[in-house]
Amino acid sequence: MLTALVTGCAALAGAHSGGVTVVQATMVAPAPDWTPVTTSFYRPQPVRVPLCRVEGNIEGNIGFELWLPANWNGRLLGAGVGGDAGVFNYSDMSRRVEQGFATVTTDSGHKQSEARWMSNTKARVDYEHRASHLTAQAAKALAQKFYGRPVDKSYYLGCSGGGRQALKEMQNYPGDYDGVIAGAPGPYMPLQSVRMMWGALLQKHDPAGALSDEDWALYERKAIATCDRKDGVADGIIENPLRCTFRIKTLACKPGQTSDCLSKPKLAMLDRIVRPMPDERGNAMDWGLYPGVRTRPGPPSPLLRAMWADGVYNDPNWNEDSFRRSADLAAANRLMPELRADKIAIQPFLKSGGKAILYQGWADPSTNAGPTIGYFASLSHAYPNVDQSVRLFMVPGMYHCARGPGADSFGGSGHPVVSEDPERDVLWALVRWVEQGKAPERLIATKLEGDRPRFTRALCPFPQAARYDGGPQDDAASYSCKTDPALVRELSRKVPR
Repeated sequence: MLTALVTGCAALAGAHSGGVTVVQATMVAPAPDWTPVTTSFYRPQPVRVPLCRVEGNIEGNIGFELWLPANWNGRLLGAGVGGDAGVFNYSDMSRRVEQGFATVTTDSGHKQSEARWMSNTKARVDYEHRASHLTAQAAKALAQKFYGRPVDKSYYLGCSGGGRQALKEMQNYPGDYDGVIAGAPGPYMPLQSVRMMWGALLQKHDPAGALSDEDWALYERKAIATCDRKDGVADGIIENPLRCTFRIKTLACKPGQTSDCLSKPKLAMLDRIVRPMPDERGNAMDWGLYPGVRTRPGPPSPLLRAMWADGVYNDPNWNEDSFRRSADLAAANRLMPELRADKIAIQPFLKSGGKAILYQGWADPSTNAGPTIGYFASLSHAYPNVDQSVRLFMVPGMYHCARGPGADSFGGSGHPVVSEDPERDVLWALVRWVEQGKAPERLIATKLEGDRPRFTRALCPFPQAARYDGGPQDDAASYSCKTDPALVRELSRKVPR
C-alpha cells in the first residue's frame, strides 16, 4: 500500500493544466513524527500520519502546499493566511491532516521576503482573491489524480486575512468550497485600515496624547470592572459590550494623581479614537469601537503603510502625513476593489447549499467587531432566512483570532484541536451542517492554561447571547443561548458603506 502511495505521490511532480507546476512531491513517513522546516508565523505541530507533501506554484508566483494523507477522509480543507500573507499556514494543515483532511494553503501570490510586492499589480490581485481560488482548483485536481477519485466535500478555515479569504471564496467562487469558516474577517478591510492609519497618525502628531499599551490596558480593565456583572457573572469578561456603558472621563487623573489614570491629552485622545471616525466634513465613517476595546499602540504598521505607499501610490517615499481619510479610502477601493469582502450578492453560494460560519472576538483590537456584525446585518436584511446558511458567533473577551480574557479555543484557525466533537470544534460543526443538515445551535469554547482547561463558555449564534442559568460559573453547561434585544437592535443599524 505504502509503495503504491510513494509511486503515486512522485507521479504528481511536473507541469499540470491551469499553469500549475508541482516542483516536488514527496512521501513523508513520520518516525514517529515529522515537522516541516519553516519561518512561517503559522507554527506547525508534529505530524504523526503518513502523507504526500506536494510543493508547487501556479502561474509562477502563487506558491502552494498540498498535504495528501494516506488515510484520507474524502474531504479537502483550505487553510487561509492572514496579515500580508507570503507564508503557508502550517498550523491548521498539521492539525487537520491528522484528522484525515487533505489540506492546502497558499502564500497568496508572493513571498514574505519580497519588498514592495503590493506595487506589483498581479501580486496584488492574487492577494485580493485569485490565489485562494486557483489553489482550490489545483488542489482538487491533484487530489483526484492521487486518490483516483474526486474530493467529496471541501471546506475553508481562516482567521483575520484568512477569514477575509473565506468570505471572498463564498462571494466570488461559490463552487470552490461547500462550507467556509471566516474568523475576524474584517469585511471592509480598506475602511478598517483607514481607521488604523488615522488613529496612529493622530497620536504621532500629538505625542502628549499618544496612548501606550499600559493606557489601553487601564481603559480595558476599568471598563471590564464596570460592566463585568451585567450578565450575572463576575468573571473578568464583558459578555455583551452593547450592554456596557462606560464613561471615559472617570479615568481622568485627580489632582496629585500620577498613576492608574490618564492625563487630559490622553483622555481626549482616547475619547476621540473610540468614537466613530469622522470624515473631513465631520460625518461618521464607521461605528467606532465598543466599550472596553483596546487598539494597537504605536506608529502605523508596515502593512498599513504598504497599502498606500505601494498599493495605491506606488511611491516608496510616500509621506504618510499626507494621508486623507476620504480620498485615500476612495483610491484604495478604486485600485484594489476586491480587497473588500462585504459583497451581499451571495445567491449562488446559498442556492448551491453552501454554509458559512463567521466568528469574531468582541474585544478584537485589530479587525474590530463592528464591521463583522455590520456585514452579517446586511446579509440578514438581504436574505430574511440567512441563518439557514450563514451564522455568526461572537466570542466574549477574545482578542484577534485568539487570546484575551475570554474562552478562546473552539477549533478556529490556529486553535488547538482536541476532538472531532461538533459542539466543541467549529470545523466539525460546519462539516455536520453541510453533510447532515444540522445547523450549529451553540459552540463550547475553552480557556486553556497550558494544556489544561481552566473554564468553558457557551458561544451563541447572533443575535443570541449566553445567559447564566445557575450552577458552576466555569462550566458552559450553566449557560443557555437566548435572543438578546440589544443584539437584535444592532442588526437594524445602518451599515457604513
